[in-house]
This record gives sequence, C-alpha cells and structure tokens, in this order.
Amino acid sequence: MNTYDIFNIHNEDEFNQMALAIYHFQKEHNKVYGEFLKVSHHYDKPIQHYSEIVSLPIEFFKTQKVIVEQQTPQLVFESSGTTGQKISRHFVVDAELYRQSFLKGFTWFYGDPVDWTFLALLPSYLEKPNSSLVFMMKGLMEASESPYNGFILNEVENLSDRIKKAKTWRQGKVLLMGVSYALWDLAEKYPQNLQGIIVMETGGMKGRRKEITRSQLHEILCQGFGLEKIHSEYGMTEMLSQAYSQGEGLFKTPPWLRIYFTEPDDPFSLAKPGKTGLINVVDLANIYSCSFIATSDLGRFTTNGQFEIIGRHDLAELRGCNLMLW
Repeated sequence: MNTYDIFNIHNEDEFNQMALAIYHFQKEHNKVYGEFLKVSHHYDKPIQHYSEIVSLPIEFFKTQKVIVEQQTPQLVFESSGTTGQKISRHFVVDAELYRQSFLKGFTWFYGDPVDWTFLALLPSYLEKPNSSLVFMMKGLMEASESPYNGFILNEVENLSDRIKKAKTWRQGKVLLMGVSYALWDLAEKYPQNLQGIIVMETGGMKGRRKEITRSQLHEILCQGFGLEKIHSEYGMTEMLSQAYSQGEGLFKTPPWLRIYFTEPDDPFSLAKPGKTGLINVVDLANIYSCSFIATSDLGRFTTNGQFEIIGRHDLAELRGCNLMLW
C-alpha cells in the first residue's frame, strides 16, 4: 500500500478498506498496539468495519514509544501539558506525510493556503520546540506567500494594524489562530473589530485560566472581536490530521480521518446513536504510529455527520492502561 493513497479516498467504503489494511499492519508491526490487543483479548477477533477496531488509550503515548518496528522517527512531537503532568510523545517517521496531511486538510475546508495570511497566537506552544501545532502553522505560513504571516507574541497591541495590512493582500483572507486562553486574554485586554477575518481557537486553557465551555468561550470572543462566529480546530499531539469547525462548535473531518464514540465507562462498547461517548479517532495519517486512538474527550454526533466536543472525561488520567506493565 502506498502511504499517500490515504489522500485519494473518495467514499466510506474506500476509507474502511484502507483502515482495515492499516489495522492489520499495525497490530503485527506495532509492539505496543499489538500487545494491548492481546492483553485485552481483541487481537484475534474478526473485524469488518473500522468502528469495531479497539482503540489504543491515548495515555500510552505518555508511557510507551508508540511506533511501528524498525522505523526511525524524523520528528518527535511533545504535548504542552501542565506542570507535574506526564507529556505525550509522538514519534513521526515521515514528516512530509504530516505536512501533506495538514496542507490538504486545510485546503479541504478553506482553500489553497497560498491565498491566506496566517497569524498565530500560540504563546505557550512556542515555548515547546517540539510542538506539532507550531510545526503545522509554520508549514501553512511557508505554503502562503503573504508577507504578513507570523507568530504574535508581545505585539498584540499592534495586531489590528497588521490585520488591516494583511486584508489588502490578494483576496484579503486572514486567519488568526490562537490557543483559547490567549484569545480570551486578547478579547479582554484589546477588544477590537475583527470583522472580515477568521478567528480560530484550538481549545485548551492549559491551566492558565478557568475552564469554561466552548460555547461560553465563543460568546466572549464574538463580543470582544465583533464577530458572529468563531471557528475551531480539533487536533492533538498524538494525531497527524485535524478536524475543523466553521462555527457553532460543529466539527467535520477530512476524508482520511473518522471518529466514532464508545461508552465512557466501557471503551469496548459503542455508544448508542446520538448519545455522548468517548471520542475515538481513526487517523490514517498515523500509519507509522497508531491510527486508532481512544482520546480523553467526550462528544457526540449531531447532524450531517458533524460532531461536537462536550468536554473531557473525568477519569481521563485513571482509565489508561494498567493492562500493560512490562
């Protein structure tokens, strides 16, 4: 199988076939995932659909080297984490595969990056040299030809002038992406009219501010920036693909990424349709690590194949795997 074939998926059947092929490849050649399937008594179970595949709890990325055997990583991404927390590490064998994933994913939802100006308000991530989000934003800026691209650090008071100039570039498409707490700070300290650009939050307060719901955050940002809606990005260190929301916290995935939900207290059972469950991601770009991950996030499907994120599972740090101790 050509790794880059994942970007040529056109329908659900093609996705399912490729997911099953990757599943059989990873359970045989990824020691951590294969052992997890054996210990949980799922290694030999027949699988016909990707939703039947048992996902690896995301906590394993904090304690194990999740990588296909005999592969050498080109990059190692690390989660930001709060003080005292163990950080996740994602060993990335093919950096170009990740680059193609985020470029094609962005294009799928927003068009060619060449026409955009990218402004990134990611202070805590810039403190981490191995941030997958910073790597993605740098890659989008490199794909863009705008002279106004850049990471915003201490010059937030001049942001409006920079945006005004960026709106004169080509089609005037401007994306301001920021971690939630930094956008909140900006909306409070420097409220301004940002109509005509897209403001996108990446989620996470990282212990910097109190946790609030996404809808509450969006209300604060809309009021502070004079906008009708806020966009969102859903990704994580352990993934090489992103889902996007173009408003109201309703997310869609690109063709090589799918999600499904399992019961919060029974990760081996699918959640009932329409009910809140634990988000499981099937990220085919993760072919050299693990494409099947049980996250610590709760969500549910809405309409037209969209999904929303409800919050984090209360037992997120406890449910990860005491099944494997070696």
